[in-house]
Amino acid sequence: MLATPLMKLDEPKAGRLTIQYAPDETSEVAENPPRFTWLPVIEDEAQYVLRVSRKADFPASDTQVFANIPLNFFTPDTVFEPGTYHWCYAVCDAAGKPVTNWSTPRAFTLAEGLPETPLLSRKDRFAKATQAHPRLWMTPDRLEGFRKAVEADPDHCTWFNFYEGSVLPWMDREVMNEPAGYPNHTRTAPIWRQTYIDLQEFWYAVRHLAIGGVVTGDDAMLARAKAWLLEAASWDPMGVTSRAYTDEWAYRVTNALAWGYDWLFDHMDEDERAMVRAALLTRTRDIADHAIHNAKIHLFPYDSHAVRSVSLTLVPACIALLGDDEDDEARDWLNYCTEFLFTVYTPWGDSDGGWAEGTNYWMMGIAYLIDAANRLKSFAGIDIYKRPFFQKTGDFPLFCKAPNTRRATFGDDSTQGDLPAIKTGLNMRQFAGVTGNGAYQWYCDKNLELNPGTETAFYNWGWWDTRFDELAFRTDFPTIEATPPKGGMRHFRGIGWVGVQHAMDDPDAHIQFVFKSSKFGSISHSHGDQNAFCMAAFGEDLAIQSGHYVAFNSSMHRQWRRQTRSKNAILINGKGQYADKDKARAMAATGRIIEASEHDDHVYIKGDATAAYRTLSPEVTLAEREIYFVRNSYFVIVDSVDAEAPVSLDFLLHANGRYDLGKTSFRYEGERAGFYGQVIWSEAGKPVLSQETGFPDVDPADYEGLPVSTCLHARYPEATRHRIATLLVPYRLDAPKRFFHFLDDQGYDADLYFTDPEENTFRVVMKKFAKT
Repeated sequence: MLATPLMKLDEPKAGRLTIQYAPDETSEVAENPPRFTWLPVIEDEAQYVLRVSRKADFPASDTQVFANIPLNFFTPDTVFEPGTYHWCYAVCDAAGKPVTNWSTPRAFTLAEGLPETPLLSRKDRFAKATQAHPRLWMTPDRLEGFRKAVEADPDHCTWFNFYEGSVLPWMDREVMNEPAGYPNHTRTAPIWRQTYIDLQEFWYAVRHLAIGGVVTGDDAMLARAKAWLLEAASWDPMGVTSRAYTDEWAYRVTNALAWGYDWLFDHMDEDERAMVRAALLTRTRDIADHAIHNAKIHLFPYDSHAVRSVSLTLVPACIALLGDDEDDEARDWLNYCTEFLFTVYTPWGDSDGGWAEGTNYWMMGIAYLIDAANRLKSFAGIDIYKRPFFQKTGDFPLFCKAPNTRRATFGDDSTQGDLPAIKTGLNMRQFAGVTGNGAYQWYCDKNLELNPGTETAFYNWGWWDTRFDELAFRTDFPTIEATPPKGGMRHFRGIGWVGVQHAMDDPDAHIQFVFKSSKFGSISHSHGDQNAFCMAAFGEDLAIQSGHYVAFNSSMHRQWRRQTRSKNAILINGKGQYADKDKARAMAATGRIIEASEHDDHVYIKGDATAAYRTLSPEVTLAEREIYFVRNSYFVIVDSVDAEAPVSLDFLLHANGRYDLGKTSFRYEGERAGFYGQVIWSEAGKPVLSQETGFPDVDPADYEGLPVSTCLHARYPEATRHRIATLLVPYRLDAPKRFFHFLDDQGYDADLYFTDPEENTFRVVMKKFAKT
């Protein structure tokens, strides 16, 4: 009998926006087992078989086979011995036998001592988890002990603070009716924001009244919680609070239903449970279908909102529903989410811990990830925190947004120039509890110390009730003793960021410098800021990211903040880097860090943004920037630009106020610190210095009542080759600094020498044209 011929496997080339084939020879495997990803075939229902072997010909005696994998990403439930391996995949039938040819084999190497982070198989993953309610945060066995602890000590784990501030106020609040939506169903920022807040508070009301009533046994409180919950269950799931109408609204209603269904399960009759369950199931299906089947985050993982919905909403909703829905859809969705978090997450970073969308969206994305991770850990013992990314990601805000900085980093930021939101600090406390890193706890303590009374600000209260966060953390994790952070440099290789911190725990000596040249280009909440930098020093922001993130797609956002002209970067012929809506072009506007290294007397960073500038200026053949941070005191910035035709250059530098300008020097002074700069050398000729205050082409209504910054322009004459050296010196107003310099260009190079008052000398070599 002839064997049925195998079908041809669809194995397309991976693009910038898609998931990649991994691991391979070019990737560094950071955990054991490795995470396997590949492009899916066109059939959504397809299942895969994966084989892994030490030998390239995959002999049966030395090959591990994992069959009936329902997704195009996979974490094995076993670790491998260190060494070099080969892997490939195929589409399989229900028996696990291949029905296509095997894919291209790829190789990877597992080093000794990698973190061991296997994921239990679907069969075993939730087998030991409770089937009773509640399941979110507390499980029935823990709840009984918690009740007794609170009875004995009302301050146990800050319960009294939570109960007084976050439970009792909702007893007297009128139950909110279904929102009216937008006037004429046309989205407006004020309605979006107010309804967002209203629905966040709806979630608080349901969750906190339910927890308060269950823990204390207060019948009136349980009745009030049910009133809020049943009101939400009565709303049209496909109406104005549906995902398609405004996804952020839908997430909050779904979360309210999930927590209410879970915590009030034993206090509802079957009709009430059925009503809430139906509403929750419909809404969860809508959000899951979008993430999985429409946004296809397993294929295109850079959809910020769809990815966020996994941890923010789908994980808690599916845990609440698990086993209670007739078709067991929640189990499939929960498995998808768990495997996504264990395998693909985060698409915005890697094992170095960085987050390409910036520190503010790190705060938001990680806050929801923490919630999901804690729910999975307490419900099923699944520990995501063991993965390398989560062990290191606290370094990202630590080195790229110190607690006393405001506008000295990259990306969208809803705080409008305030200090880092307190949730940043609470995230850091979580990672201190997970890793034992005292520097993360130091960050949390300093963040809370500098931000008293901001708990009800929109960018805090609109997302989190910190009293509940405190309560949940205290019940689940230890509080770590704070230790002052060590200074130095962190290179976040996966995202192309470099953060430098000197004396972070001493405001009178502190200097922060952040540089970016990223493979993520200007996708999502990233901007056209490759080879840009920001600087803060001595307790004040100096070289800033200009503008305000008043709303996504506002004129301020589109015309200014996303654009290169709002950065401490260069313009070429007046143009920057692509930063508009075409995602493919945005992802192509890339940079890369060529080198980031620490030396005895300086930090050196070199970035290449050629690809980013070529998106708007194809005549450019080179756009590089070098940074020398010398003796923790001053910066030398070297820009190198080559082009096929003569181009002008604008060196941009943004500050909170006006400059004093000289012919080749400039100075800015703030409230307690300032900086001066000098053009040290320019191969193409001297610049013309000017400054502009304001935000050209931006609707003034977008920044009414908000500070207006000033941009320094140093314009250099047209040339096909530019080599520019700029000195930048931050100082305290009560302790001004000077650094002297001279030029020696007798040879083939231009040698720039810098000296300080202690006669320490530093040299920067500028390569000139070869002499004929």
